[in-house]
Amino acid sequence: MKYLLVLAVVFVAIWLWRKSRRDEMRSRPPPPRATPAVGAPQAMVRCAHCGLHLPAADAISGPDGAVYCSAAHRQAGSG
Repeated sequence: MKYLLVLAVVFVAIWLWRKSRRDEMRSRPPPPRATPAVGAPQAMVRCAHCGLHLPAADAISGPDGAVYCSAAHRQAGSG
């Protein structure tokens, strides 16, 4: 009989603990959703010397209007 009483007390304690956790979770505001840190799309250009595609903002323009991926390729393409 005393084991039944101990078992009942344990079940009541577990029930009260779970109930308080459930109430705590409901009262807590939901975490903010993380927005992806993705920038706006950029125009891509092709290097006139090696064919590498790179963002237009990183490209180096040559004297003839062609774009290059580096100063070395601009010199190689001009000469």
